[in-house]
Amino acid sequence: MADNIARVFADAIAPDPSRPLLTWYDDATGERTELSGATLANWVAKTANLLVDSVGAAPGDPAGVSLPPHWQTAAVLLGCWSAKLTVVDAPGPVEVLFAAVDRVGEAAGWPAGERYALALDPFALPMREVPAGWADFVAAVRTHGDHFTPYPSGGAQDATLLGRAVARATELGLASGDRLLVDVTRHPDPVDWLLTPLTAGASVVACAHPDPPRLPSRAETEKTTHTLAR
Repeated sequence: MADNIARVFADAIAPDPSRPLLTWYDDATGERTELSGATLANWVAKTANLLVDSVGAAPGDPAGVSLPPHWQTAAVLLGCWSAKLTVVDAPGPVEVLFAAVDRVGEAAGWPAGERYALALDPFALPMREVPAGWADFVAAVRTHGDHFTPYPSGGAQDATLLGRAVARATELGLASGDRLLVDVTRHPDPVDWLLTPLTAGASVVACAHPDPPRLPSRAETEKTTHTLAR
């Protein structure tokens, strides 16, 4: 079983970096964003470079992530794992903290060396007003390099997370080339909506606040082969 998330991600996009890898819907806002493997890899590399070059994070350092499912959350998580950081979602001392802008208040007491807020704008636009004490993730990450060489071995969490993802992919019957439709409101765990399709070499259509009557036509339009919505 693979024990390196960065390698699994690289293997998932290698056959065709231009194909859609992550398609994001939010039926509450009408948002649809589609990222190819190459585009997501670019965001992941920039995030990892931000962590290493600007934050000064070292392998094993804790990274706090207080973000809902979103395509930018995928970039943050994969960037953290590429840099061999340990992702935590409960308050405690961390080297760096990423939080959705509507969560910065509750995250204020989370001890962190560096803090990045995400507005989760559909077009990844910079924030007009940045909360005091925080940096705008989008504005900061854009200045970093497009390529990052992951460490040869995975981080402390990789084997456990990938083991769960492989089990879920087996349960769903996912195989290379498949396309998984996921209701991320019901299944917010990134193991389900991010790592499971990656371990199988599949792509994902992640839907937040899905309107149930739309799902059958969306599955047809997006040519999905499997669904995780209940």
